[in-house]
Order: sequence, then C-alpha cells, then structure tokens
Amino acid sequence: MVPVVIDFQTHPDRYRHWRLRFEDRVARLDMDVDPDGGLGSDYELKLNSYDLSVDIELADAVQRLRFEHPEVGAVVIGSLKERVFCAGANIGMLASASHPLKVNFCKFTNETRSSIEDATKYSGQRYISAINGTAAGGGYELALATDYIMLIDDGSASVALPEVPLLAVLPGTGGLTRLVDKRFVRRDRADVFCTVEEGIKGARALDWNLVDELVSGSAFEEEVVERAAEMAAASDRPNDVDGVELTELERRFGDDQIEYSDVTVEIDRAAKVATITVNGPDEPAPTDAAAAASLGADFWPLRLARELDDAILHLRNNELGVGTFLLHSRGSLEAVVEYDRFLGAHSEDWFVREVLLMWKRVLKRVDLTSRTVITLVEPNSCFGGFLAELVLASDRGYMFEGTLEGEEATATLFLTESNTGPLPMSNDLTRLETRFWGDGAGLERALKAVGATLTADQAYEAALVTEIFDEIDWDDELRMIIEERSSFSPDALTGMEANLRFAGPETLETKIFGRLTAWQNWVFQRPNASGETGALRRYGTGLRPDYDTRRV
Repeated sequence: MVPVVIDFQTHPDRYRHWRLRFEDRVARLDMDVDPDGGLGSDYELKLNSYDLSVDIELADAVQRLRFEHPEVGAVVIGSLKERVFCAGANIGMLASASHPLKVNFCKFTNETRSSIEDATKYSGQRYISAINGTAAGGGYELALATDYIMLIDDGSASVALPEVPLLAVLPGTGGLTRLVDKRFVRRDRADVFCTVEEGIKGARALDWNLVDELVSGSAFEEEVVERAAEMAAASDRPNDVDGVELTELERRFGDDQIEYSDVTVEIDRAAKVATITVNGPDEPAPTDAAAAASLGADFWPLRLARELDDAILHLRNNELGVGTFLLHSRGSLEAVVEYDRFLGAHSEDWFVREVLLMWKRVLKRVDLTSRTVITLVEPNSCFGGFLAELVLASDRGYMFEGTLEGEEATATLFLTESNTGPLPMSNDLTRLETRFWGDGAGLERALKAVGATLTADQAYEAALVTEIFDEIDWDDELRMIIEERSSFSPDALTGMEANLRFAGPETLETKIFGRLTAWQNWVFQRPNASGETGALRRYGTGLRPDYDTRRV
C-alpha cells in the first residue's frame, strides 16, 4: 500500500491546533497550537508557530464554516496563547524541510489564505483578526487575509514581517502583496516595516494602516464581540436553515491507484503519469435547492469537487515524481449538463452558491498545480458545463474524432453559461477569456458555441481543443506527446506552464501565486537562506549567517 505521507482530510473532533466555538451568528476560531503536533518530529511548534498540519486544520475549518454553518456571518480568528497571536511558520520546520515540502507548504497556505478572502467576498462570512499579542511573519500574514484587523493596545503587542532581516527569505504567504495591494500601505513605509525585526506597535501600526483598530486591553474582548456581531448582522447568510455536514470521503488507496466514489486515480510512476477519471452522476438533478441540500455531501457536484480536490492535493504533495496529469471523464453528458443548469438556476441559494464557489476553488487548484495537465475528450466523456472547465484549464486538450470500432458514441463537448462567468481564474478572467486574450474574434466564435453539442471538428474549429485525432492515430500520438513531455526538465516545465496559464492583467492572487511564489521558490534554494551557514539554519544558534553578498 502506498502510504499517505500527508493527508488533507481531518475533522474538528481531531483538531490539535485550533478550537472552534459559536456565539449566535459568530464563529470563534482560536489558534492553540500543540507544540508536539506537527508533521515532523525534529521541531516544536512553539508560540503558535505552524507547519502544514496547522494549515490543513485551518483549511478544513474555513470549508466547514461555509457549508455546515449557514447561520455564521462573521468569523473571529484569535489565539488562546497569552500575549501571542501567532509566531508564523515554524523556523525549525523551514530549516529541515525538503525544498518541495517548503514550496508546497507555502502554496497550500496561500490557497487557504485566499479561501478566507473568498469567503468574505462571496459567502457573506467576514473574517476578523483579534490580535492579542505578537503577530509575526506568517501570523501577521494570516491576519492580512482577514477583512478587519484589531490589535490590542497593551504596550507590547505588535505586528511584524521579519523574514528578510531574520531569515533571508520573503514573507511567503502573501504578506508583501497584501501590504501594498490590499491595505494600500505606502511603499516606503512597507519597506521600513519589512526590515524591522521587532515589528511595529500601537498607534504607529494604526497610522500606517497595518491594522484597522487599536483597542485597550480592558475593552479588547468586548470590542471584538461587538464588531463581529455588527458584521454578522449585515450578512446575507440564512440563520433559519440547517447546514450541510461534510462527511468523511470514501477513499481506497492501492499501490498504484486511489478510488473515490466518483474519481479514480491510476498512477504510472515509470511513465511519470497520473490518469484521473471523473465520473458523471448516476441520478438526475434535484428538483429544487432544498432537495439538493437534503442530499448533503452526497449531492453529486459537491461530492465530486471534494474528491477531485483531495486527489489533486494528494498527488501534488505525495507523488512528486508524477509530472503529468491525464484527465478523463466518463458518463452521460446530458446528465452533467442537467446538473450544470440546475446550479445556474439556483445560484442565489446559499448552498448552491457554496457548491459553485467550491468548484471555483478546485479549478483554481488545478490552475496552480505544477504539473502538466492534459485533458482527453473521448467517446463517452461528459465534459459539459463546469466539467468543461477542466478542458479549458488544461495545458493541452485532445479530442477523439469519429467512433471507436464496434461502437456508436462520438466524443462531444458542451459549453454553458458556467464557462462564461461564475468560475473565474486567479486573474479574474474566465478561462475562455484567458484562452482568447487579445483575440476578440476567437472569443466571439467560442461564445457562439455555448449551448451547442460540439463534435471534434466543431470544437477544433472553435479553438477549444489543441488537436483532434482519429482511432488510427489516437494512441500513438498521445504516447509520443506524453513521452516527449516526460523528457523535459520539470523545473523548466513548471516555469513555462505557470507563465502561459495566466494571460491578461495581474491581480492580487496572480502576484501571490506567480511573482511572489517564483521568488520565494528561488530564495529557498539559495545558500543565503538554506545553506549550512544560511540564516534559516543559523537562526537561534547565536551565530550570524554568512551571506554571499553578490546581487544576481
């Protein structure tokens, strides 16, 4: 059996680092990190410092609050440690972790921070940070992801991004970008802030817009409660319906296979390929939103999204040698389109809205995964509506032309309104808009194909797939394409794919996942940070780091 080195499935009953409680329409999510509860045994998570295990629980909590607690309109992130909010990413972990683990840790943490902002913007759940002490590095970056930051004014509480002077790395989970793009901190002040090890306190933090409110110690808890209640009261989330429990996923791990209810993963490590097959629904779409919610986690679009998300995270973190994802689908295209139309027709319902928002996040996870993604549209595929986004999200899409010997089914593709707005990429464009960036005529031609069942010839004519092959050429062409891909440098492919996927304007997200992540990826490999005499390894030893002073 292939061991699950890192498992992204958890439950509040198993949390070791977070405490979740509820006060009317407000959720309190308090950090209380277990020093001995990290993924590694060679470091302690002191002072609410964190590793990936802490963020896995946080991501789970954010997801559950959206689905299981429709009554919650505001979430307060706080700390149960006295005079410490969060000390940021654990330095011992960063010093000892492999390069892939460090990079994947930062990526997942960034995705989790972005999901907090997504919940605030689209789900009516505003997040507040209640900073009761020191918020340093990733701890302050966590606060930056929330909508409102409250800092206790006790003479010692501070916010800081000390990575550059202390560790020779960058604030790796959005801190630099959110300072200037989200909080509009002046560039020169941001420069000063990021080079002051001890951080900034009190009135100066408020004046520089590093926090939104400064509250005396005696009134801190009372003010936090009041502010959260105000925000919760303004939410459009219903407080008179039951939530939908996110039950445990059904998963079976084999040596080279993972089986879910609606997703199957076949791993060929020799070829460096994972074949991911998603299955269409077995039952027709519900008649109304209440019926969909009554199905709970078994509502097909929700179940499929959760399973695909888990599969991608597993492969991303535990199968580092697998460089190519081949995406297949199986099932009734008509049934998928029926579900897609149901989601569009009921998108104002809180539960259906959350399902669509989850699909948006899962598709972004595909966009941001450093693997070659190739989608194969074959006879009996069901790439329609929101599932057609997988074709548009892929680096290349190939479609089968004609029929298989002895069969009647042909490969078809079906675009809907789901492909024209509700599932944008990190650049805030649809995948169609990104595909045809600078080609207005091509975009118009593709939009005219919405609502039509497209054959291989028609999909190719609309420039929705890379190439079409008939039965004679299909297997050989794909074999050569995959073999060629596997022969290239993985590093070069990661850089190439990340640059090609996000045409168009930059956003806060693309800066974080592109520009910032690329620099951090490079910095993590430099001896100034990770070498034997670098800052990460010498931190806490009393020895000064030995830097190569050449700028490159």
